[in-house]
Amino acid sequence: MQNDNFLYKFYYQWWKNIDKPIFLLITLLFTIGLFFSLVSTSLIASDKLDTNSYFFFFKHLIYICIGIFIIFIFSSINTNQLFKYSVILFFICLISLFLVPIIGVEVKGSKRWIDLFFFPRFQPIEILKPFLIIMLATILCNNRTSNLYFKYLLSIILISTISLLLIMQPDIGQTLLIVFSWAVLIFTSGINILFLFGFSLFILSFLTYLIIYVPKFGYIQARIFSFFNRDTGTHNFQSDKAIESITSGGFFGKGIGEGTLKNRVPEAHTDYIISVISEEFGVVAIILILLLFLIFIYMVFKKINYEKSEKIKLVLIGCASLILMQATIHVGVNIRLFPTTGMTLPFLSYGGSSIVSISILSGIILNLTKRKINY
Repeated sequence: MQNDNFLYKFYYQWWKNIDKPIFLLITLLFTIGLFFSLVSTSLIASDKLDTNSYFFFFKHLIYICIGIFIIFIFSSINTNQLFKYSVILFFICLISLFLVPIIGVEVKGSKRWIDLFFFPRFQPIEILKPFLIIMLATILCNNRTSNLYFKYLLSIILISTISLLLIMQPDIGQTLLIVFSWAVLIFTSGINILFLFGFSLFILSFLTYLIIYVPKFGYIQARIFSFFNRDTGTHNFQSDKAIESITSGGFFGKGIGEGTLKNRVPEAHTDYIISVISEEFGVVAIILILLLFLIFIYMVFKKINYEKSEKIKLVLIGCASLILMQATIHVGVNIRLFPTTGMTLPFLSYGGSSIVSISILSGIILNLTKRKINY
């Protein structure tokens, strides 16, 4: 009886202190993603597995239930504990990222995943990203040294190490995403703009060299050339089909189950979920989803104005920027604004690692935006 009373008080305190509009918006985005997972994957499962046509839907549902539990855990603990545990989890994820080239699973020429008996096809970089934001903010706000350039150097060493590990996989999309997140954090911390521009130019030059002269990255070069010249190669197939689906869907779409992209393009329910939605529900649905993302980002940034801690400000800016940039890249690829990168859409795309990653980010945001109480 006492345990039930304790759990009730704990849950009541959690619900009373979290930012309810942000939490409800997160729940709404997950629900929308679950609905579109049902719409976009039921036929795929029946065709490929010749079994229960709702296989992917139920799998997605399980991942979201795990994600909601993760959100509750990360949003309910003490903020100091959140930072402490996040640093520990960061190094665990970093070790797993080092293990990818050794024991990783290769899929379509890229080795980005590790198979675990309780979490098949686990992608370390997805889980690492939320903790990387906290780690970078911890370095930049460390009070043990007042030398700002020493902090920048440590952050550069950290981000360079992770970037090299990602380039080895290879995964240029995630590399650009984490470098962008790092750039946002150090720009916000007050770095000299010339220094930031010079380092960004160096990174861009280094990636350009790899893409042009290293054979391992020839597929990226082919994608870029195909992007600028549609008559070159076969790398335009997916993006062409995606843009055709968006166009054919019009303003209000063809209707539930009437879309064909999910059957014509591999991994449409992950990398091209926006095109699948647009084909069946129209551009209006996409505009509404993008508005939800913008409202979510606005609500997080609005909370930053009331925050006094520089570290919490940096973490919130980093988390919001990471979500916004990833969503921008996903939509940009679907409308042929960017070359194909294989980037999932936060909250909506199917995929265990992606859902766990966005759940951790959501839990961190809810933790840092909740009403402050004395423990």
